[in-house]
Amino acid sequence: MATLYTEKSKNIWKTWLYITIFCLFVIGIGYIFSYVMNSYSILVIAVLLAILMSFGSYWWSDKLVLAMNKAVLVSHENNRALYHLVENLCITAGLPVPKIYIIEDLAMNAFATGRDPDHAVICVTRGLLEKLDKMELEGVLAHELSHVGNRDILLSTVIVILVGIITLLSDLFRHFTWFGGGKRDNDNSQLAGILTIVALILSLLAPLAAILIQLAISRKREFLADASGALLTRYPEGLASALQKISGDPNPLRSANHATAHLFISNPFKKSGFINRIFSTHPPIEERVKALIQMDVENEKFKNKNEK
Repeated sequence: MATLYTEKSKNIWKTWLYITIFCLFVIGIGYIFSYVMNSYSILVIAVLLAILMSFGSYWWSDKLVLAMNKAVLVSHENNRALYHLVENLCITAGLPVPKIYIIEDLAMNAFATGRDPDHAVICVTRGLLEKLDKMELEGVLAHELSHVGNRDILLSTVIVILVGIITLLSDLFRHFTWFGGGKRDNDNSQLAGILTIVALILSLLAPLAAILIQLAISRKREFLADASGALLTRYPEGLASALQKISGDPNPLRSANHATAHLFISNPFKKSGFINRIFSTHPPIEERVKALIQMDVENEKFKNKNEK
């Protein structure tokens, strides 16, 4: 029976499979648009613009996110309990201790950000600290540290670049088509017309497809962080219980916005429904809890087997 231990390895190769598909998708879209517009320089310009835009977010995203959420830095002196929890987990995981921040909000949530383990940040809300017990809080912190250890921050930046390239190419193609530019003169007019229609349809659908691929990768990384966090604490039930409490908490995060929602351990908007489920950056809490509980059952079976 599959558990999060086996799902961890599956999530890794599935994530890289999605990225490979994503890269091929970008190349294919870029080639079609450039061919129809008879200008391959458009593809080069779009790639450079997307990389430059994402470069800034990679280096300064942590400061921007912390400022938007009005997070306050935690020191060893003003919150020893939280600092020691993070410190002990970092020692176990072999990670440097990140900067720790608190958002003064009764909503229950947390996130990790920063460009690498040496410049990482972990942020929790006041509501999370007040409503979770020690084991549950440790599970949440381990999950966020796993995002740091698994280099999810770098991966998400790469995905943002790819989505940005597709969006820019789509916008540029529609602009050139609208003003009648970039037509190929040496091609069969019927074939050129068909390719133009296909490219126009792709320009409308490609950004949506790119977002869906991005969401699929993001959800896989959440399952991977759950697995890694549970392995770190050796207590899957702690994270499962924390996720159940977070899911049942009715308070939305007041400072939440769509640009940073994917960073949090749970959807900060507390919205449900079919459309929100499809476009959610996180897998359903119920599925994550079920996997963690199964992981706990397998742990008990393993212990009982060794005791006999």
